[in-house]
Amino acid sequence: MSSPCDPSEAPVGDVGGALLMIDSRLQAIYDEKAEVDPEYQRLLDQFAASLGPSGLDALLDGTCTLIYLYMKWLRLACEAHDQDVIETVVPTLVGTMRKMPQTFRPEVIPIMAGLLISSGLGLSPSLWRAQYGRWTDAEMNPLEGTAVLLAEHINRMSNDRDFATRMVTDALSGADKE
Repeated sequence: MSSPCDPSEAPVGDVGGALLMIDSRLQAIYDEKAEVDPEYQRLLDQFAASLGPSGLDALLDGTCTLIYLYMKWLRLACEAHDQDVIETVVPTLVGTMRKMPQTFRPEVIPIMAGLLISSGLGLSPSLWRAQYGRWTDAEMNPLEGTAVLLAEHINRMSNDRDFATRMVTDALSGADKE
């Protein structure tokens, strides 16, 4: 029996645009001299506004696709060590979210945990989230933050600051060739 949240039924979205945003956040984290740049935030806001509703939906779907890909990689890595991704990864990331109240308000943490768990179970996070209505403005930063936390977790596991980004770009390059 197929699930209504089967990843094969989910829109892929703008994975390239989402990856660009996530990677730029990661690079800002890794640059110890970086400060919160209001100009950069203004440009990101301007970029998001220029997308229009369909472009923004594609970016949201692309971010969910990244979350799914990252959790799939983590699930395979955990299974290789006889561990469960939900038991191993989700509590760590949720704990980190709780320590970041400006990005993750308490009321959005269950939604972000649900995205992680749905992906960990092999379900589409965007289709899982769609069951509960449209995305809210309050969920935008936490969604991006969740993807950044996953990518950074993968980078730490692989001891390579660019591994998560390279993994996706390699997959996209392979898909382009097919």
